[in-house]
Parts: sequence; structure tokens; C-alpha cells
Amino acid sequence: MYHIESREWYAALLAEQGLSALAEGRIPPFLGGRQRVIRRRGGLNSQKGYEAIENAGIDEIRALQAERLGQTLRHAYRNSPVYRRKFDAAGVKPEDFRSLGDLARFPFTTKADLRDAYPFGLCCVPMERVARIHASSGTTGQPTVVCYSAADIDRWAGLCARSIHAAGGRPGDKVHVAYGYGLFTGGLGAHYGAERLGCAVIPMSGGQTARQAQLIRDFDPDIIMVTPSYLLNISDEMARQGIDPERLALRLGILGAEPWSEAMGAEIEARMKLDAVDIYGLSEVMGPGVAQECVESKDGATIWEDHFYPEIIDPGTGAALPDGEQGELVFTTLTKEAMPVIRYRTRDLTRLLPGTARSMRRMARIAGRSDDMLIIRGVNVFPSAIEEQVLSVAGLAPHYLIEVDRRGRLDQVTVAAERRNEAAAEPEALRAELARRIKDILGLSAQVEIAAPGKLPRSQGKAARIIEKSRTHSETE
Repeated sequence: MYHIESREWYAALLAEQGLSALAEGRIPPFLGGRQRVIRRRGGLNSQKGYEAIENAGIDEIRALQAERLGQTLRHAYRNSPVYRRKFDAAGVKPEDFRSLGDLARFPFTTKADLRDAYPFGLCCVPMERVARIHASSGTTGQPTVVCYSAADIDRWAGLCARSIHAAGGRPGDKVHVAYGYGLFTGGLGAHYGAERLGCAVIPMSGGQTARQAQLIRDFDPDIIMVTPSYLLNISDEMARQGIDPERLALRLGILGAEPWSEAMGAEIEARMKLDAVDIYGLSEVMGPGVAQECVESKDGATIWEDHFYPEIIDPGTGAALPDGEQGELVFTTLTKEAMPVIRYRTRDLTRLLPGTARSMRRMARIAGRSDDMLIIRGVNVFPSAIEEQVLSVAGLAPHYLIEVDRRGRLDQVTVAAERRNEAAAEPEALRAELARRIKDILGLSAQVEIAAPGKLPRSQGKAARIIEKSRTHSETE
């Protein structure tokens, strides 16, 4: 155990270890100017990376990407009638790819393509070589199906192990996995990655919140892998059971499967007394482990560019945008066998940034999705922007709902938030303060309702923050 005497003490320790957070003059936010005990297995480890490729030179990475992209394009064209038709319609062949810039000539793949190819139309290996099948829930349409070969599963486990290591995990750690298991990729991806790294896995899955808190107390894991909204729910339950996070070994929260703001991360770190880092992935591309935020820098997730080639495009025109500009994130897989994806449009809005803790590029925190932006009476607003305002009001808990009612002549939005505790300011004062912030900062006039502590629904996995009430056909006539 290391007892932190001051921010300066911690900065000196980082300097001694050569960690990049010091180079940029940042001290991790959980310190907050107060004393703190940091629990590190064997102390801080100066090893930068699980694999040597993480710190390869840019030219080496780009050459590897170009080689693997050419192989992937040829593999998809030869073995998928869907990709062959798409390439032919766009007037391109795999041999037209000669440099990374040529990828922009190839067509995008969308979720609609995956649904139209249901179930196995995009599979590029014979079914006898498919080792596993995952799928989305299909709640908004035909499920999207993803196939994996045995080699894909092996690479996925390695990338998740790399991600957990970048987050600060080490062999011998106990990892509590509270992502859902089953067709959803989160639980199994985290599970196999933690085992590959040499950790002991607690495969709890989602739900059973009281038992989650009990097992965290009894098994005393070092790491929890979970959605940020559900970790807040677990935190509430731990408080109800009188479990003090300061007395636990828990030091890392690897949080993914939904966007979360800086303010949400600060709230989680303050409550749970751990380092919260972002893991990014999506089932269509692989699952968790596409990108991982490094604990020593906490400045956005590093994309594992030796396996995934990222682009940023204008979501309206599809035109490529330079690094640093915000737009829609697009991925091409470089090493997937069973079901490669070519220029897959994620709908996630972000920016590509230079590498810091690793030489590979980072992605800025997801600002929202191009398909979840709310347009209310001409005002464009993302749910994450409303979340930031909720968390900026002292006395409000990090639980909220947004209801959009489009049934009248003018769209109305109601934000329901929750008092942190009975000692917080009066509901009317909280309501007025949140309404003022939403209006002044976001330009949106919203009705605000303040609920008593514990009254709003809690996440059991991915949070459902938005309720939309739309006009019926008869109302629009």
C-alpha cells in the first residue's frame, strides 16, 4: 500500500515511473486535493504495454495496416457475395487498394446491411469454421448477427487482455464481471480477456444488485467491469448495505457499453474510490476491446490500430475528415476471419487524436450518436449534454430520465432528476437551478421534475435514459 501525502508526492512517483500523465501536467482526478490510499498490486508498474506493438513507430503501424487492409479487402470480396456486390456497384476491386488513402473509394457498411444479410450473409468462412455466434437483441429491428472463427476468439481474448492491462490490471487480480453474458458480447469478451491476462474471474453478469454488492464485499475484487450507469446503481446498494469502498481492494472500474461524461466519471471515482477508465467496442466490429483508455493518462481510449483501422467522416456527406475534427467514427477490421467489416459506420461521434500513453491514435470521449441527437423546437442537443448539467447541480444524484413528447403542436422535453439525499436543497430550488442551466448553456427550455431519493428507475445494464412519445398516424393527418 502507498499512502499519498500530497499531490506533489504522487507527481514525483509518476515522474519516477516515466508515466505520461506527468508529462502533460495532469494529476488523476480522484485525488481531488485530499489524502487517499492507492491500492496497486506490487506498486506502480513501469511496463508500458502488454505487447510490443503498442509502442511501435507510426510508420511501422501504417505499413502493417496497409498490408492487413489489402488482405481483408481480398478476403471479403472472394468470400462474401454481399461485399462482392457492394464493391462491384461502387466500381472498385481489391486491387484498387494501393495505399491507406484508397480505402475512401470503398463503400460503407451499415447496420442495415447486417440486418439485410441476416443471419449469415456476411460470413466469409464456411459454417464448420464458425466457433461462436453473437447477436444483438433486435429490439429496434432484425437482430444483427456476428460470427467468430476460433482464431477470431483467440485474437479477441488477446485484445481484451491488452485492454485490461492498459487499464491497470495485472496477473493475479480478481475481476468482477458485471456485463451481461449470453448473445451480448460484453460479458464473454471481458471474461476471456481477464483469464488470458492471468486474472481470477468472478462471472457475476448483470442484475441481482444486492448480491453484486454482497459479493464485492465478500470476494473483494481488484477490478470491476461494468456499465457506468449500473456501477452507480451498485454504489447505491453498497451504501444501503453499509459497505465502505475505502475498505475494499477494488481499485479499477473498466467501464463501457454506453457513453459516459467526464462528470459521470468523477462522480463514480468519488463514490467508489477507484480509477474509472473507458473501454470501447461494439459487437459488429468485435465486442469490447476495440479501444481502451490507459490508466496512467486517462485522456481518451487508445484504438488498437494493429487490428482496427479508424476513420472520421462527415455523418451527412460521408466525406473523410482529418484527425482532430469531430465526426462519425468508421471502422474496418484488419484481422477478423469469419466476418470482417469494411468501413462500418458506428454512428458514434468523436475525434481522432494523437497517441500519448501508446503510439496508436486515441479517440475522444463519445459526444453522442448521430442517430440519438434530439431536435427540440430547432435546438440540437445530445443526452450527454443534459447529463452534464444534471451532474453540475450540487444536491442532485447522477440518475435522470429525459422524456420527449412530440404529440402536440410543439415538442416538449421533460428532464426528471433525483435529489441526492434528504439533506439536499429543497426540490423547488433544485428544479429552478437545473432548468436555468439547461436554458442558459444548452439553449433549451425544458420542464424539470425533481424526484425523491431512490425514486427513479435504476439501470440493470445499459441505461435507458430517453422516453419518446410520438404522434400517431391519425394525429399527423
